[in-house]
Amino acid sequence: MAGHRTKRVKSLLAAFALLALAPLGSLQSQGFNSVSGAPPVANPAAVAVPAAAPATAAVNAPAAVAPAPSDTVSAVPASPPVANTAPVATVASNSGAYNSGAFSSVSGNVPNVPVAAPPATDFGAGSSSSFEMAEKVLVDKSERKLYLLRRGRVIKEYPIKLGLNPFGHKQREGDFRTPEGKYELEARNPRSEFFLSIKISYPNREDAAVAGESGFSPGGLIMIHGQPNVPKRPAEHYATRDWTDGCIALSNADMVDVWMRTTVGIPIEIRP
Repeated sequence: MAGHRTKRVKSLLAAFALLALAPLGSLQSQGFNSVSGAPPVANPAAVAVPAAAPATAAVNAPAAVAPAPSDTVSAVPASPPVANTAPVATVASNSGAYNSGAFSSVSGNVPNVPVAAPPATDFGAGSSSSFEMAEKVLVDKSERKLYLLRRGRVIKEYPIKLGLNPFGHKQREGDFRTPEGKYELEARNPRSEFFLSIKISYPNREDAAVAGESGFSPGGLIMIHGQPNVPKRPAEHYATRDWTDGCIALSNADMVDVWMRTTVGIPIEIRP
């Protein structure tokens, strides 16, 4: 019994010795991957790798929607680009102010582009190419003309009509004469009996003294004015003859121009 065990131990020792002497390559060729006797492992290169799964659609991606039929959906054209707009500006009417800047329409916006200043408005006879304020008024009764002067030169002229008795200097109230002499523009009335009126500073002290010596009132309310607001005669009458009570009358268009170009306090000279 003891001899049988001895033989078995010797066989085992011999086997271990062979294993120790055998090269690693031969052991692997026999199915071992280590000297510990672990079971063989398949060659990694020989292991099939499963193909990558196809990419899946994004989570919660909406399903494709077919376009609506053309007979139920109308195409909306793209809005055209809108130009930059300038602020709206308003223009005063018959206010005596002259606006030399850009103009804009009150009904809508306009492109923001430079706008040239408009030429002076032609309000009546003798229109000039520029707007200038008068420094003096000169009336020539014999010529039936009113002149606006600035720095000694005429800037505008207008035809006029005089009193019913146009010759000579006014002597008293009710003589229907237009005064002669040097006066001033004294006041302005936009709501007179006539279309606009500018009062002349008649009578002065001399006028009052002369009339007083004769026992009369010198009269007054001598104006530069337009046409009657309520005409009593045909338009031809006012256009072709002297018709005032002693005032200086112009067409309404010319009166607007004189109104805008004059101010209270400037001198007026009325010559025979």
